[in-house]
Amino acid sequence: MGVRIDKWLWAVRVFKTRSEAAEACKNGRVTCGGGGVKPSHEVRPGEIFVVRKGAVYYHYKVLAEIGSRQPAKLVPDYMLNVTPQSELDKLNAPRETIFMMRERGTGRPTKKERRQIDSLLDEFYFADDEE
Repeated sequence: MGVRIDKWLWAVRVFKTRSEAAEACKNGRVTCGGGGVKPSHEVRPGEIFVVRKGAVYYHYKVLAEIGSRQPAKLVPDYMLNVTPQSELDKLNAPRETIFMMRERGTGRPTKKERRQIDSLLDEFYFADDEE
């Protein structure tokens, strides 16, 4: 009897909640072997899953099946993070390349300004998805 991918991703602390993990699977942010996986996909040792969080694609290798949430110190017994260094370097890049300047004293952005900022950031972070 296998363990569902959404449950496994939650158990090894890739996502905070199981519903968050299931939502990521449904939206195509979790792949295995180049194709998307459903939340009900059964995990097998040796499989490598790719999880997209923001602009970074994390690669996780399954070492063992586990259905219950584990303490952080036990996670390496069940999962191996095989993310390439080039992907991890993307974590530092956005801080250096995006800087929004607002006039001092203008307060918080309005709803319209927030939408414009969000669309600009979406174009930057998810430009790789369109290719």
